[in-house]
Amino acid sequence: MQGKKIITQQLFYHQNLDEMVPEDNFYRKVNENLSLDFLYKATASYYGKCGQESIDPVVFFKILMVGYLNNINSDRGSKNKKYSLYQKNNLSKSL
Repeated sequence: MQGKKIITQQLFYHQNLDEMVPEDNFYRKVNENLSLDFLYKATASYYGKCGQESIDPVVFFKILMVGYLNNINSDRGSKNKKYSLYQKNNLSKSL
């Protein structure tokens, strides 16, 4: 008897980013070897005591560092670069 798979779309997909990033990735190595915890103390005086919480200073620095290292000089450029890297990564997995 011939079977036919009926594809039903899932509402939620489980994806782990650690599984998608190769072990020898440059930014993974930077994250393991570079501690940016000093930024919390260095930037504490620039943050207010009340109001909405801001972006984490370490996350903000990492965003700037990735932009600098990849020669991305705008928010739009970072979104386009992220999309092109995503497409490239998915293309290589499908081959």
